[in-house]
Amino acid sequence: MSYLTQDQIDAYHRDGFLMLPGFATDGDCAALMAQAGRLVDGFDAGAHASIFSTVDQQKTSDDYFTSSGNQIRFFFEEEAFDQAGRLRQEKHLSINKIGHAMHDRDPVFDRFSRDARLGAITRDIGMEKPLLMQSMYIFKQPRIGGEVVCHQDSTFLYTDPMSVVGLWFAVQDATLDNGCMWALPGGHKDGLKKCFNRTDTGGVGMEVLDASPWPDCTPENGYVPLEAKRGTLILLHGLLPHLSGPNRSDHSRHAYTIHVVDGACDYPASNWLQRPTHDPARGFA
Repeated sequence: MSYLTQDQIDAYHRDGFLMLPGFATDGDCAALMAQAGRLVDGFDAGAHASIFSTVDQQKTSDDYFTSSGNQIRFFFEEEAFDQAGRLRQEKHLSINKIGHAMHDRDPVFDRFSRDARLGAITRDIGMEKPLLMQSMYIFKQPRIGGEVVCHQDSTFLYTDPMSVVGLWFAVQDATLDNGCMWALPGGHKDGLKKCFNRTDTGGVGMEVLDASPWPDCTPENGYVPLEAKRGTLILLHGLLPHLSGPNRSDHSRHAYTIHVVDGACDYPASNWLQRPTHDPARGFA
């Protein structure tokens, strides 16, 4: 059964994104927020201090990050620590995100992620065998919420042919003040610029395919803000250039995102995110 109209499908393929306000209920969002809080409660911040950065993920990647493909792991904001390595504020206000297999390892996120409507949506836009490959709960903390530089999701989850789609949910209102996303409509038609791969030595590295920079993020250059009320679902094409600025406001911008790939496509072993053979990525059913 289809979920999207033909006009919505056409808009997604034309622009590289589609906004679906009111997809999730306030109750859904409250449940995700509460469960994320419980997960952080149980995290020993003294045991791991892995930092997430889209500015230089190669520099901040470690075994804790690269082995997280089928686990629930916690990653701090870059500005969470002082020069002595101590948290500047309490743990709940210092986490950048939780990832990368919440959809498989947590019952609350599993139920939300495997909503039958999401399976219908991914098939509507052309997926033959949609598989949930990655999930993240993103906090965008007040005052220290880090910048997410302009990127394409296919840089981090590559398939041949390219198939990844992001399902991004506004768990709280995303506004210009608290670091909503910006996107370049139609930019998904210009090809892939980078690949974030595992290296032969066991680390990770960024392969540059096209060194030309993205245009500066201004309305004059065609970018549009994706302000989203709580409960909105935004579909993001894997090649769509998108970004978000830092959050310097007093209000967090919680979001939950799932990245889906088409199991009918090749998923190379060079991808940084790998699932063990005994625990492969699964679909919506």
